[in-house]
Amino acid sequence: MDFSYIRKQFPILDQKVNGKDLVYLDSAATSQKPLAVIDALSKYYREYNSNVHRGVHTLGTKATDGYEGAREKVRRFINASSTEEVIFTRGATTALNIVALSYARANLKPGDEIVITHMEHHANVIPWQQAAKATGAQLKYIPLQEDGTISLEDAENTITGNTKIVSVMQVSNVLGSINPVKELAAIAHKNGAIMAVDGAQSTPHMKVDVQDLDCDFFAFSAHKMCGPTGTGVLYGKKALLENMEPAEFGGEMIDFVGLYESTWKELPWKFEAGTPIIAGAIGLGAAIDFLEEVGLDNILEHEHKLAAYAMEKMSEVEGLTIYGPKERAGLVTFNIEDVHPHDVATVLDAEGIAVRAGHHCAQPLMKWLNVSSTARASFYLYNTEEDVDQLVSGLIKTKEYFTNVF
Repeated sequence: MDFSYIRKQFPILDQKVNGKDLVYLDSAATSQKPLAVIDALSKYYREYNSNVHRGVHTLGTKATDGYEGAREKVRRFINASSTEEVIFTRGATTALNIVALSYARANLKPGDEIVITHMEHHANVIPWQQAAKATGAQLKYIPLQEDGTISLEDAENTITGNTKIVSVMQVSNVLGSINPVKELAAIAHKNGAIMAVDGAQSTPHMKVDVQDLDCDFFAFSAHKMCGPTGTGVLYGKKALLENMEPAEFGGEMIDFVGLYESTWKELPWKFEAGTPIIAGAIGLGAAIDFLEEVGLDNILEHEHKLAAYAMEKMSEVEGLTIYGPKERAGLVTFNIEDVHPHDVATVLDAEGIAVRAGHHCAQPLMKWLNVSSTARASFYLYNTEEDVDQLVSGLIKTKEYFTNVF
């Protein structure tokens, strides 16, 4: 696979930042967009911008076809059994909140348990904290191994007959850990619980088959997989979604409105209140086409090689600590001794290198790591070994700068 050709499909990468060629290593926060997605969004707004479902005119029909066509692309991409199980949302955060609001609060009671892990993104922590407070349920955590992975034995000991919900990210946005969500779903179901998966960091990089995982809910965002911001997906098993009340009301999700009672549309529109995310869905559909053309297996192999190469080269930088397991997804989170992560990111930016610094919306994990923040370099299909070399060179300059200054 010629990944140098793929890189040329991303026009934003062809620029200089602070006089240096841009090296973009922040795709775990948001990915860049290929021309195919940019053109699809532009075409929608230039040629057939219209609301969907309600109109019978030509533009409305084209917009509806584009929007619902994107839903079918998502269904195929994650292997959902029906488009009724594919709900467009504002992102993975919104999707997880829908589960916590519409499912958890209606089904939990005092004495029930919600099980997550210390590595979760805040979007997969706070909704469950709030659901527990509202229902009297207890929030529990599967402990992490020393390298930041999950032991199935620990999961078996944490998930009990009182557990009603297990919610775990498939890939950690900090550690790069790839979690055994299929096995966790089996443990959850054995104990009578449902399994929700935060797929924000996995869906852009590897094949996802929700039926094979046997998860009950699965959430992901378009903007991390070459698609537009403000767009995401909630997958849910049809039987569960049918018995859930909507989290938002009005507009598109309405069937009939009376003075004192109203009824909702059937799935999936029951959960899509107001004017839906039309352009975002069409852009996501174009992103899926692009990723499938490249091949998810090719992307995963490319990123694993980059991550291994990065860990090898970065380990040669004196005083640099890398967090997480050896076998990981395409990101490396690290700290340099006696240099604050924000200072690392600032010096790297002066070299044209974009990395993320902070707590990465994972403060419980930062506490577990016994740090306040870290720096993170994350890779995607447009990155190369040369980008890693530039990163390592920038890290050496960073260390030298702070050694000489202080």
